[in-house]
Amino acid sequence: MTDGLDLGTLDLMLEALGDFVAAALPEERLLELDRDDVCPEETVRQMCGDELGVQLAFVPEEYGGMGGGAFDSYRICERLARLDLGLATSVFATFLGSDPILFGGTAEQKERWLGRIAKEGILFAYGATEPEAGSDLGALRTTATPVEGGYRLNGRKQWISNGSIADAWSVLALAPGGPSWFVVERGAEGFSSAPPEDKHGIRLSNTAALYLDDVFVPAENLVGLAEGQGLTQAQNVFGHTRLMVAAFGLGGGWEAAERAIRYSVDRVQAGASLSTKQGYTHKLIVPHVVRLEAARAFIEETATRIDAGEGSLNTEGAIAKYLASEAGNAAAEAAIQAHGGYGYTKPYLVEKIKRDVRITTIYEGTSEILEMTIARDRWQQHLKTRGAYYRDAAVALAALSAQTGGHIAALALEGLATIMEACRAARLTRSQHVLLRLGELIAYGEAAGSLARRAAAALDGTLQEKAERRFEPTALAAVSRVFARDAAMKIAEEGARWVLGALPDGEAAGLDGLRAEETRAAQRGLLADMDLLADVIYGRADLQEPS
Repeated sequence: MTDGLDLGTLDLMLEALGDFVAAALPEERLLELDRDDVCPEETVRQMCGDELGVQLAFVPEEYGGMGGGAFDSYRICERLARLDLGLATSVFATFLGSDPILFGGTAEQKERWLGRIAKEGILFAYGATEPEAGSDLGALRTTATPVEGGYRLNGRKQWISNGSIADAWSVLALAPGGPSWFVVERGAEGFSSAPPEDKHGIRLSNTAALYLDDVFVPAENLVGLAEGQGLTQAQNVFGHTRLMVAAFGLGGGWEAAERAIRYSVDRVQAGASLSTKQGYTHKLIVPHVVRLEAARAFIEETATRIDAGEGSLNTEGAIAKYLASEAGNAAAEAAIQAHGGYGYTKPYLVEKIKRDVRITTIYEGTSEILEMTIARDRWQQHLKTRGAYYRDAAVALAALSAQTGGHIAALALEGLATIMEACRAARLTRSQHVLLRLGELIAYGEAAGSLARRAAAALDGTLQEKAERRFEPTALAAVSRVFARDAAMKIAEEGARWVLGALPDGEAAGLDGLRAEETRAAQRGLLADMDLLADVIYGRADLQEPS
């Protein structure tokens, strides 16, 4: 269990980050670096050096760091993404690269490498992905052959963040005992990197292929000093690292949305500001704000659980990343539309943000891989509990105040249980597409529950101390009601669609318990809540705090 940074220290870190990057990389410079496809390596090193020391928040205190937890990581990563996602990726790569050591290294290895990150600000990279294997870590072809005093590594890695600027690389290779992590240091003979990739987005990050041609690695650089632990060590970090990428999607999406909000206040059309037009706000602003805040609720709940010692929570990390990256990408797309022709031009920056945030649906597990991860795990939970997994969760949500929309979120989870049972009875999960669509519906249903719980905590004053407080409790409850309606309707309508679409003609669907009419009736009040949120977003609402 970790308490992480205290609130005052976290706030100071977030403020210092904003001030440092604003001074070092004003918007004109960001656009210039993006155009020229240049990683500002000096700025990255300054951020991880004495001038800022952002790396200290991610390193345990016993190795010279500040001992930040998962919640602190989320808040810092969101702020980094608001500033620039390419820059954020460069900082993040060090902690991704050092995570196999943090979770699987010996005490001496942690002292050596984590200590150097804290005290010297060295940059790490994570060398797992390969040209042929992609995200399938079990299909790697890079080999580690034992020799006197160590190993010889041969192979190639692809899409490596910090690939050509790092000081050390964690490289996954197939040793005789199975997949294993090795630390390769700069200057190792036979080790080289390709020129940086010419990327669609995050062009301020360095991404390069790595070449390992008979590279000698000392035996003490085998992480954990035992072969065959590589995939386990990788799995141990997914919950935490995917939470960080989720924060990137959240930050990028919110930065784009806020730029659209500011633009709509000043932009006058037909004699009135765009911000006053329901057709604009209710399509391009409000729905995306709601989805982003649903993702935030799930991120914060998962981070709190990780810090409480519940384990790596890999499935929850997958849900968080799926929700936030998809919401961030959609919000950035809407922000371009919200700016009209200006949004399609580089000076307005939303065009760049859209290109940047797109990567969050790809790296650290594509959305499709995450859908499969989510569906497989929760499918097992459904089977083990004989369908009680989501029905029990629905009972708890229905007990929340109606103001939170908990009863509507309960409908979503009950619908999810019905859909999954129909899939079980007809063996529909043999269809990969059905399984992936279940993953999407599960993510929406669980997010509705997290958001309702977050709204309830805000209303009764028990929200986590370090939680982001963009919306006051009454407004957050409205956000929860809007998303719960969306999730319930999505599960009822799309879930039924895929069950019926996968069944042969004449076969019973098993959807009698779906409560579709109640789900439709729960949509009453949706437009009024969207009106309320538009007023809150634009500062037109005068809401009273609950007594």
